[in-house]
Amino acid sequence: MSALPEVKALVFDVFGTVVDWRNGIARDARTFLARHGRGDIDPHRFADAWRKRYQPAMEEVRSGRRPFTRLDVLHRENLDVVLQDFGVSAAGIKADELDWLNRAWHRLDPWPDTIPGLIRLKAKHFIAPLSNGNILLLANMAKRAGMPWDAILGAEAAQAYKPQPEAYLRTCDILGLKPAQVALVAAHNGDLAAARKSGLSTAFVLRPNEHGADQATDTKAEQDWGAIATSFEDLADKLGC
Repeated sequence: MSALPEVKALVFDVFGTVVDWRNGIARDARTFLARHGRGDIDPHRFADAWRKRYQPAMEEVRSGRRPFTRLDVLHRENLDVVLQDFGVSAAGIKADELDWLNRAWHRLDPWPDTIPGLIRLKAKHFIAPLSNGNILLLANMAKRAGMPWDAILGAEAAQAYKPQPEAYLRTCDILGLKPAQVALVAAHNGDLAAARKSGLSTAFVLRPNEHGADQATDTKAEQDWGAIATSFEDLADKLGC
């Protein structure tokens, strides 16, 4: 019997839940930094610093201080600042090289259970990302990794960034489903709490190494979510797929 019998669509947080952003960014940062004579910089520290600017950049949009701006643009602006913080001058680097590094977010690898789990979950549910990523970013990521989405609903579709209610509710509206018929699958308790507040069903999937070996957040389910799983395949078991 399914843990979420009323749910028709599963929508997924992507960064950290579906893909391993930290190691993916570090991999390409290592190449880029070595090419520019800065192999001394820890690429994982660089990845963490870049990611740290993710929420503040989106908050400028969420607060209304800035019109909706796709994540590729925010990442690119943040990259210039992070390079400066590490003592690397972007002024002397060709634009196409900076764009290549910025598109590291398009080349992130899925967790080992992601693809087999999605294939099983897709058999009984409509599946799509509900991410702050933009459509091209998510599409490129999916094509590279073979993610079997039924649709790609980037943040442009909702014109809002999570955890704004509009990000969740406009996605449900696009799908023509009631919020309770849509479950957010995420490794982040805060994301799930915002989705639940908007009426969506919820499923927590543990990703204990998203932030590295010393991860301090999201190390367990902090509420009684609709489903709680250790992997996408475990989630498929719990949903009867």
